[in-house]
Amino acid sequence: MTQRPSYLSEYGFNWETFDVVCSGKSSLDATNYFTELGDKSQVANFLNGYGFDISDPVESAELFGIFQEAVQFIKRYFLIEGNPEGLDLRVPHYLFTITNISELFLAATGHSSVKLKKEEELWAGVVLKVMHTLLHTDKDLRYRYFSTIQQQIFDRFYKFTHRDEQNRLFLKNDAGTSIPLYDFQTKAKKTRDSIVIKLLHKQENVAEELFDRIGVRIITYNKLDALRVIKFLHRNHVIMINNIKPSRSQNTLVDLPRLRTRMFSLYKEAIRNNMPEDVFYQRLNALIDDCPTGKSHHDNRHTSDEYRAIHFTGRQLIKYRNPFMSSFNEVRKLALKDRENPVSQALLHLDTSAISRDVRFFYPFEVQVTDYESHLKNTQGEASHNEYKKSQLRSAMKRIFRPIIELNNLKVD
Repeated sequence: MTQRPSYLSEYGFNWETFDVVCSGKSSLDATNYFTELGDKSQVANFLNGYGFDISDPVESAELFGIFQEAVQFIKRYFLIEGNPEGLDLRVPHYLFTITNISELFLAATGHSSVKLKKEEELWAGVVLKVMHTLLHTDKDLRYRYFSTIQQQIFDRFYKFTHRDEQNRLFLKNDAGTSIPLYDFQTKAKKTRDSIVIKLLHKQENVAEELFDRIGVRIITYNKLDALRVIKFLHRNHVIMINNIKPSRSQNTLVDLPRLRTRMFSLYKEAIRNNMPEDVFYQRLNALIDDCPTGKSHHDNRHTSDEYRAIHFTGRQLIKYRNPFMSSFNEVRKLALKDRENPVSQALLHLDTSAISRDVRFFYPFEVQVTDYESHLKNTQGEASHNEYKKSQLRSAMKRIFRPIIELNNLKVD
């Protein structure tokens, strides 16, 4: 028999690793990129590269806590015991016997110290993917500044929203521009679970790629005023064109190229006939109504084809002043008055150069602009928020459980 050349192992490739690194495949969709982890030392090296030292009891305990939370998350959202629309599966008993996080990795790669069924190995992989997503949610450094971020972004909009004596809502500036609004809504802070579910169904499975943690929805009475709102936000520097993320812009409200070609003749007529503003407004509004997009919202498969809005993502430079430093400086002033005190001396010798006094960073926010009629349709039937969330949850469930679904030939809608 011909002996296998020893060098061949150096030229064996894990093709799923190549798919993730070179071809844009998400690690959540890979099944065997952990195969090189054959013993506990290799698991420790992998986790060290990930950022965890499992020889440290604190870090090891943190990972084990995330493991337990991942199992409960799966039971709550993806299995029928917690979600009537979940999978009719049970968490394998083996997972509840794990006491060391390394055992979970070895189970996922087929190197467990105990004999496991194929489905049990696949379950270990499912849990690891949920753990990864939980960690990315918790380790987003900007999250600690969220209340400051929210306040600074919303304040830019609140500055121009006003109500009159009849409680009617307007977008208004000091120059006299006034646009009547049906409603102005701010998005509530996403729960941690909703962030995890969203990350589990997204191609980009990292928290930094969530753009809708902060958002506003502006609802006008007609489509013309929806366009005027965007002009207003731009002219008053509420949004900065330079900071718009192009790939996130969607328009399913008005066919702008068609409107642009048809508006010119109306402009000429207004000049030629000295048309009154109210007549021009009515004519332009009717013209805009005659320019529907007829375009489906393809970039998000969980959004109904009937959804109609202008939707874009901006970024704002957030300025965070560290409250610790102002308090510390007050204490330091007291220490300067009592230099002989050993506590004062220790305090004055503290090196605070690594503590930031001010932190500045860009943070994304989402804006939706629509008219009242479209808003009613958006919030009914398939376009409703509940249906949208259910679609996300089903997508995340089918994605991470795909190997188990295929193994058991489960029928999932």
